Amino acid sequence: MNKIFIRIFTFSLLFVVLACKAPRGNENTVILIKTSLGDIKVRLYDDTPVHRDNFIKLVNSGFYEGISFHRVINNFMIQAGDPATRTIPIAKTADSLNTYTIPAEFNKQHFHKKGALAAAREGNDVNPEMRSSGTHFYIVQGVKLTDDELINVEQRITSNIKQSLFDKSLRQVADSARLSGTLLSESEIQEIAFVKMFQYLTTNEDYKIPEDQRIVYKEIGGVPRLDGTYTVFGEVLEGLDVVDKIATVKTDSVDKPVTDVKILKMKIVNK
Repeated sequence: MNKIFIRIFTFSLLFVVLACKAPRGNENTVILIKTSLGDIKVRLYDDTPVHRDNFIKLVNSGFYEGISFHRVINNFMIQAGDPATRTIPIAKTADSLNTYTIPAEFNKQHFHKKGALAAAREGNDVNPEMRSSGTHFYIVQGVKLTDDELINVEQRITSNIKQSLFDKSLRQVADSARLSGTLLSESEIQEIAFVKMFQYLTTNEDYKIPEDQRIVYKEIGGVPRLDGTYTVFGEVLEGLDVVDKIATVKTDSVDKPVTDVKILKMKIVNK
């Protein structure tokens, strides 16, 4: 199957999926994910409705059937959702994130604990709005963390927030100057952005992981460094042992399983 055919097939299928109306009564939706290594049951969150309804459309269309987990990192997560993985062997273009996107739905109550279901996305350099991939998802495995490790994570997240806000300020100042016809040098743009950052730093505290979430990260595990930057839209109800089983399969130098791990079927099981 050549690349042109894969791309035509991918976008043709996505067009059909998006043309379908979302089913009514999507609240408290539970999805059964049947894989070649066992079953995983996940619940979709109702307060991330864009991701919930998008996932339901894909499941009902049969989109995920035959797709492989193409990126697997032990003690981190397992990822699937690229239609290029239907080929055998898995196409080198897998993990391209070359599908449609949907807006982020961040919720501080939903975090990257073990078993969290979240949407993959492209990096901030090309995706500053942190929009989610329409089809790629991952399930967190993670590890248990100590208090000292959680403090380091908080410092890292704080640093990332500050850098992201500064980059956003630079773009806003440059765009505003261009639209108004004002000529500003790079140093002048940076100076104005620094002032905006100083105002932010004097009115906002550093990031802190909520105490209830700290307990979960210490007792159950997860990947807290991803919080607030990737949309979590569900969680595993049953089958964490299957997640562990998939996460520990042998992989190659680019984190693809040496032996294919397929999604055989997905279906709604609480209706």
